[in-house]
Amino acid sequence: MKERDAQKEAIPLAKKVIHTTINGEAHTHEVEPRMLLVHYIREVVGLTGSHVGCETSLCGACTVSVNGQAVKSCTMLAVQADGAEITTIEGLAQNGDLHPIQEGFWERHGLQCGFCTPGMIMAAHQLLARNSNPSEEEIRHGLEGNLCRCTGYQHIVEAVQYAAEKMQG
Repeated sequence: MKERDAQKEAIPLAKKVIHTTINGEAHTHEVEPRMLLVHYIREVVGLTGSHVGCETSLCGACTVSVNGQAVKSCTMLAVQADGAEITTIEGLAQNGDLHPIQEGFWERHGLQCGFCTPGMIMAAHQLLARNSNPSEEEIRHGLEGNLCRCTGYQHIVEAVQYAAEKMQG
């Protein structure tokens, strides 16, 4: 029986070719079916802005946008993103200029250690795409699935309010 178990472990998983567009750039790679999207983005594509925190969807540090939907990439398989349009924290800045949400986090001190910041910004990005003028309560609700252990959230809320105002002109 032990021999069969050892043989099963030695058999490599069949890889699958996936095609994604990440931050406007096309990518085609072979991945194992069990590879998480966060590991694909970080280890295969080389974009390390999305952080690996809990790997259980509790912290939100790995949040990215998949086809316009904020997704915790530690709970999505890379093969599930085949054909998807993905935006990471690296894809928000344009021509060297910070996105208004990124600027808001800088201007309103919405970050301290920075570990949660990419996920918070990506969650805020979806929130502001759906509601350009959210109330404080709506901002707090929109960021509920993202944890910060440093700031106490008030500055994060202020950063999102700053971004909302700037984006409205």
